[in-house]
Amino acid sequence: HHIMLAILCLLHVHLVPGVGSQDLLPVVINTWPFSKATEAAVESLTTGGSYLDAIEVGCTACEALQCDGSVGFGGSPDEEGNTTLDAMIMDGMTHDVGSVGCLTGVKQAISVARAVMEYSNHTLLVGEKANRFAIEMGFTSANLTTNKSLEIWRSWERNNCQPNYRRNVSPNPRKSCGPYHRQKEKIDGGGRVGSKAVDARHHDTIGMVVIDAKGNIAGGTSTNGATHKIPGRVGDSPIAGAGAYVDKDSGGAAATGDGDVMMRFLPTYQVVESMRQGMSPTQAATQAILRIKQYYPNFYGGIIAVNVTGHYGAAANGFNPFTFTVYNPKLGKPTVMSVKPV
Repeated sequence: HHIMLAILCLLHVHLVPGVGSQDLLPVVINTWPFSKATEAAVESLTTGGSYLDAIEVGCTACEALQCDGSVGFGGSPDEEGNTTLDAMIMDGMTHDVGSVGCLTGVKQAISVARAVMEYSNHTLLVGEKANRFAIEMGFTSANLTTNKSLEIWRSWERNNCQPNYRRNVSPNPRKSCGPYHRQKEKIDGGGRVGSKAVDARHHDTIGMVVIDAKGNIAGGTSTNGATHKIPGRVGDSPIAGAGAYVDKDSGGAAATGDGDVMMRFLPTYQVVESMRQGMSPTQAATQAILRIKQYYPNFYGGIIAVNVTGHYGAAANGFNPFTFTVYNPKLGKPTVMSVKPV
């Protein structure tokens, strides 16, 4: 018993924020080389913003810049040509979460998610009613469609609606547009035909974890989801434990890639729990990726992880390389890093 206790004490000391990690905190880590988002989060922290402000400001920077066309307005049109947004913010100190799915008509998805967290007892609001809540909370109505997203949609229609996410329907979704009906016989054995729409070029989400100098931790995500998705689709980004997850005693993680597949595994929850058991961020992220890979060997995905002492890591499948951005005082500036697929 005494030995166990001693080991537990050692573990505890190791995980107390600030112990021997002055130059590793504060830390901001996010998916992809979206260093403008990292910069915005760091600036927020250094000018008196809270750890939650840093997440909101960082993800908002990406929404406004339309990082890679996959975050914010004017990107990833669905089958009907509409852009809808998914976002989440999680406070690791209180375990509060606010999120939105399939949000229409308001550009600041992460801010609306934070409003859900701060002005309601709910976790997730979706669709047009989420838009109504946003307007009530003082957000401005806006058209999320741009000339660019309209053109993406039109050229997709001209190309017989390829690629799309349909299966087991007629007419054959690999050759023609809808409307679709159920096939009597299932022709698709459950392979991930549609996942070809998510490929190495599709940097689809900003996911971010922030730990301030005092060890306060938060996480957030924002995305406009999968291009040509079926209307109504919500991915992993606004789901706690899937898109992102943070915990004050362990650390945080965020995921990006093929959300439809990844959300079936709650990978960021797994990463945070593995780190709680003493696994390093890289080991924890790698294990989560491998678990998904058992079932979907060709999926595209990346996970970033950081523990409460400020040590960070990442792991990926499909993306070669998977890039992410980190800031801490030791690095001195937002630094883009990469890992090869596991």
